[in-house]
Amino acid sequence: MTKRLLGLGMGLGAVLLLALPAVAAAWELDPAQSRVAATVVQIGPDGPVPRHHEVRRLAGSADASGALELPLRLNQSDVIEKLGPLPPWLSGLTERPLATLTTRFPPERLERLAVGESLVEVLELSVQSGNATRQEPLAVRFTRESADRIRVTNAERVALDGQELMADPTLRSVLLLLGYERIGDEVPVSLDAVLVRR
Repeated sequence: MTKRLLGLGMGLGAVLLLALPAVAAAWELDPAQSRVAATVVQIGPDGPVPRHHEVRRLAGSADASGALELPLRLNQSDVIEKLGPLPPWLSGLTERPLATLTTRFPPERLERLAVGESLVEVLELSVQSGNATRQEPLAVRFTRESADRIRVTNAERVALDGQELMADPTLRSVLLLLGYERIGDEVPVSLDAVLVRR
């Protein structure tokens, strides 16, 4: 009887181990193919002028439960290209996260996606910038491009509040460096990222 129970336990353990990679597969962002683009409307004496910016090389790993933390740094953006070399007193700012995004996505639902299929999930996004933390729902589309690759885009229009951005001391400093004294009320943002298996 003990041998049969031991054999049954080992058999169940083997089945669980075989099933585990499909359920608990961990994903990470591919920095070479993951970016966020934003359009900032500069308000000047000649009227509104839209300007395009990108935060590239998004990097973050999700654990088996789908929890993902994503720090955003100034050196990931095209701001450095537009500004050129920063003064020494600002050099430390490029490595420090301007904001950190955290969220959780459903890995088990991603695993069930066939190649070519998509699903839309509303994720709860936590954005920490300075001492402030905001919670925002974000509708995201996951599209399976291959067994080990899933593209992530926003499923609906997303726009940040321009006045809130200007009220954040760190972001305001960056915007002022770029010559933005006033910006439009909305900053449309689009996400284009790729998750790959770790």
